[in-house]
Amino acid sequence: MGKTADQTAVQKAIIDTLKQEGKTQKEISERIGCSQSVVSRHLSGKSVGRKKCGRKRCTTRRGDQTLRKIVQKDRFQTLGDLRKQWTESGVETSRATVYMHVQEMGYRCRIPQVKPLLNQKQWQKQHWTVAQWSKVLFSDESTFCMSFGNQGARVWRKTGERERPKCLKSSVKYPQSVMVWGAMSAAGVGPLCFIKGRVNVASYQEILEHFMLPSAEKLYGDEDFIFQHDLAPAHSAKTTGKWFTDHGITVLNWPANSPDLNPIENLWDIVKRKLRNTRPNTLDELKAAIEASWASITPQQCHRLIASMPRCIEAVISAKGFPTKY
Repeated sequence: MGKTADQTAVQKAIIDTLKQEGKTQKEISERIGCSQSVVSRHLSGKSVGRKKCGRKRCTTRRGDQTLRKIVQKDRFQTLGDLRKQWTESGVETSRATVYMHVQEMGYRCRIPQVKPLLNQKQWQKQHWTVAQWSKVLFSDESTFCMSFGNQGARVWRKTGERERPKCLKSSVKYPQSVMVWGAMSAAGVGPLCFIKGRVNVASYQEILEHFMLPSAEKLYGDEDFIFQHDLAPAHSAKTTGKWFTDHGITVLNWPANSPDLNPIENLWDIVKRKLRNTRPNTLDELKAAIEASWASITPQQCHRLIASMPRCIEAVISAKGFPTKY
C-alpha cells in the first residue's frame, strides 16, 4: 500500500486543539478525515515527513549557475551546444537533463523576433501630432511565399524577452513568390498592386500612376496629403522625384530601412498571420487570399495605427535606434 500524504500544518494544529478539548483519537480522525494511526503518530511525536521519491538530483547549485551563464552568453545555441559547454565546465549530463534544467530556469525555445536595427538618422524624426500623421499616405512593398516551412533557428528566452537584442535574429531580403505594393492612411487602405519582376524606375512610376493616385483619391478626395515611401533606388531616382513635382505631391523625407516607423508593416503582419493556415496551390489562389485578407482590414484598425505614431516615434527615440515593441 502506498504512503498517505503528510499532514499539513493546519491539520496538525486541529489535532492538537481537539486533543486539548478531550476528544479521542478516533473522534479526531473522523473529524479531519484521516486514519487513527496518523493522529496517534502525531500525538506521540513519531510523525515524520515522507522521504522524497524519485531520482536524486545529479547537479549542484554551482553547476546550475554555470548553465545559466552559458545560456545567457548566447541565446541562439542549440541544446547540443549547451550540453557540450556544460560538459566542458565539469558537469556530465544528458541532453534531456540540460533541457529540463533550462526549462526550470524559465527559458523556452521560441522562434526569435526579427527586427533590423535602425541607425541614428532613422530614429531622429520630428514630433508630429495624430492630425499631422493622418495627412500621410503610407506605402510599402511586401513579399509573400506559396507555403510556410521551417522558420529557422530558435532562441532560448524568458517571458517578456521577445524584444531583447540578444533574442533577435538578423533578417535579410530574398526573393519570394509574390511581391505586393500597398498604401494606407488613417482612413483605410488602398488597392493592392501585384508586381511582376523587379521594381525599377519605370515600373514604380506605373504603380504610382495606376495605384497610388487612385488610393489618394479614395482616402483623401480633394484634400492635400503627404506621400511616404522609403529610399529604395526606384523611389529615390531623379525621374521619380520629377514625377512627384509634376503632379504637385509632397513627399515625406523617410529613411530606407525603418519598419519600426511605418504603420503599414503592421498591416502586412495582419495579412500574413491570416495566411498562416492557408495552403494555396497556385499563384492565383495566393493572390486571391492576399486580396481577401487585405480587404478585411477596417478603417478603425488603420486609425488606431496612425494614432500610435507619436508613441512609436517617442519609443524609437528613447531606444536610440534599437528595436521597439512597434
